[in-house]
Amino acid sequence: MALLESILIPLGAPMPNFKLKDPFGKECEGGELYGDRGLLVIFTCNHCPYAIAVWPRVVRLAKYAQGMRINTVAINPNIHPDYPDDSSENMKKKIKELEVDFPYLVDESQKTAKSFKAQCTPDIYLFDKNKKLVYHGRIDDNWQDESKVTREELKEAMNAYVSGLEVSKKQYPSMGCSIKWLKAKAI
Repeated sequence: MALLESILIPLGAPMPNFKLKDPFGKECEGGELYGDRGLLVIFTCNHCPYAIAVWPRVVRLAKYAQGMRINTVAINPNIHPDYPDDSSENMKKKIKELEVDFPYLVDESQKTAKSFKAQCTPDIYLFDKNKKLVYHGRIDDNWQDESKVTREELKEAMNAYVSGLEVSKKQYPSMGCSIKWLKAKAI
């Protein structure tokens, strides 16, 4: 397990478009997933301890965001033969287990993760209604122990954005396991 942090991406950057399927075969296009006020995009997986620790928070934050007319999508870039826990079949189990009521998509080619410059699981992006990045950072200040969280930075960013206030430019990177990049096939 290689620990990485998300990289700095300039606020205001446009959301890359994507078209992916969920593990049941339903195709979703990024631009069509938007709520009236924006889209929360989370690159995550099933096996990483960091992702596992925050999955319940992600599910709750998605419901909170929905109340603000911000939709959520999770994307799994770790469809890799060495990580069977992240398979499409196991994604179906995760959806059922956590009652995930937003799209959890398969990025089998990893092109979407690369277009977002995603580095780790979880890697979190909040885009406004104009498809511009307003937040790219961690969920809160204690990934490991939710009872010790003192600042819910993602929630604060959503609240500021929806209230018409400036989202703090001081954003701490998310951290987690490195995305399990596939090796390029030899020609």
